[in-house]
Amino acid sequence: MNKRDEWTALHFSQSNPAGAGQGDVAALLRRVADSLDGLGDVTVQDITFHSNVTDGEDDLAMTVYYLREPRRR
Repeated sequence: MNKRDEWTALHFSQSNPAGAGQGDVAALLRRVADSLDGLGDVTVQDITFHSNVTDGEDDLAMTVYYLREPRRR
């Protein structure tokens, strides 16, 4: 096994639905927080935020990188 294979992280990306409200940062943060709660006790390694400018509201997305191990307390 390669040493780098020991550090593979899982991830998911999430965005708001297209249309009215898709540029709502607070709504996206709540959506990501709900998804994290649904995963249970995991260790989050990184969260990225991306914004694409559109004709209407910005298209926002977040990617969460995590490990399926309990977070440190």
